[in-house]
Amino acid sequence: MSVAFTKEESAETAAETLLPDRPVSPHPNLVTDAGLQALQSQFAEAREAYEAAQAIEDVNEKRRQSAVPLRDVRYFGERLRTAQIVPAPASTDIVAFGSTVTFSRPDGRVQTYRIVGEDEADPKAGSISYVSPVARSLMGKAVGDVVGAGSQEIEILSIA
Repeated sequence: MSVAFTKEESAETAAETLLPDRPVSPHPNLVTDAGLQALQSQFAEAREAYEAAQAIEDVNEKRRQSAVPLRDVRYFGERLRTAQIVPAPASTDIVAFGSTVTFSRPDGRVQTYRIVGEDEADPKAGSISYVSPVARSLMGKAVGDVVGAGSQEIEILSIA
């Protein structure tokens, strides 16, 4: 049966099947080797989910189950296309993309983060995006430097 002769069950079904694209950052898509592998894996998972949804016979259910994977395939495909692999830093003298930085805050907290690409950033897991305010203030600095991060100053304790 032609798709032209099927009708949506409701406006809700139509909204579920016409998802807007995920926003793509205007910043360069810098990635670590691990970040590129994660993008490839997420792209493959989205393709598999989309292909599985295409096997569903009910057209409305197929559209519902295809919406998110199709959006993710477009997003991860674009992120892979624009990915710029940045090699691991050659030195631990200054903070660079891929560095792991330990710093102290004025309240005594000591934090450690790895500076990575936007898609691989996960502060709870110890990584922040290179475009985050903290990462931007740390880039190019050395151990012992005190930098402003928002309304606070932080001191770099170590770089790995």
